[in-house]
Amino acid sequence: MLTTLRRGYVQLVTSGAQLLLLFVGIKLESRTGWLWCLGIMSIVSLFAWYSALRRLRTISATPTSRIASAAQGYVELIGRGRPGATPLISKLRVLPCLWYRWKVEQRNSKNQWSTLDKGESSDYFVLRDDSGDCIVDPEQAEIITKHRDEWTDGSYRYTEWKLIQDDYLYVIGEFKTVGGSNTSLTHDDLVKQVLSEWKMDNADLLKRFDLDNNGVLDMREWILARSAARREAEKRLIEAFAEPDTHFMLRPHNGRLFLISNLDQDKLALRYKLWAWAHVVIFFGALLGITWLLQVPAF
Repeated sequence: MLTTLRRGYVQLVTSGAQLLLLFVGIKLESRTGWLWCLGIMSIVSLFAWYSALRRLRTISATPTSRIASAAQGYVELIGRGRPGATPLISKLRVLPCLWYRWKVEQRNSKNQWSTLDKGESSDYFVLRDDSGDCIVDPEQAEIITKHRDEWTDGSYRYTEWKLIQDDYLYVIGEFKTVGGSNTSLTHDDLVKQVLSEWKMDNADLLKRFDLDNNGVLDMREWILARSAARREAEKRLIEAFAEPDTHFMLRPHNGRLFLISNLDQDKLALRYKLWAWAHVVIFFGALLGITWLLQVPAF
């Protein structure tokens, strides 16, 4: 539910909600109706302006990083999209892709469309630049794509959006590296882990370190066991640092913009700049309309 509300708010940026409100005002044919519609228009436009401006500033102010050297945290990446371990097939067109969203609608007797089914994929895919690969989890991301198919069959309308292999992708979100140089393990932690593992097999522990065979490890034997555990921990730590880094791009936990698009950065910035100005114009136009209506007699 929260995801649905968040996306509904995001869609205000580029939606036709204001046109719908104008249509409602025309149908109502009353000053009170117009005042309500224009008031709601001004509020919608104010929130949509803020949303578009926030996205514009985030895209413009965040520098592009390379995958291999990106800092942990909020970053912007650009690269080619590659499929994950399991190839993904779109639901309606049945074509290979990286991600898809679909919607099925039906036309009723009033020539109006109602949604019967909709959804989107959540499988991960890979973003690749000249320095390495990053696994992208698209769940709860705002996705803007130029690949859109729409067709009708009788009274049904089908729409499918996709990201496809080798798309040049822009991604901004939470970057996280697991393993290798970013391991959080310490030598002391591993010593405790090794000793805990050994204690679980008490018979083997006694076999290795109970030198006087009395069934109990004394102080000298425990020192011997801890020395062996330190050597084993050092070996495991070296192996952990030798593991390859695995990079992930995820939804930020602090609510910051998580955006994936096959439009380049400049086109995205221009898109949000135009919508920001459009909503400013609509906002002040609605205020002027309210001012005019309050000065004329009721009709």
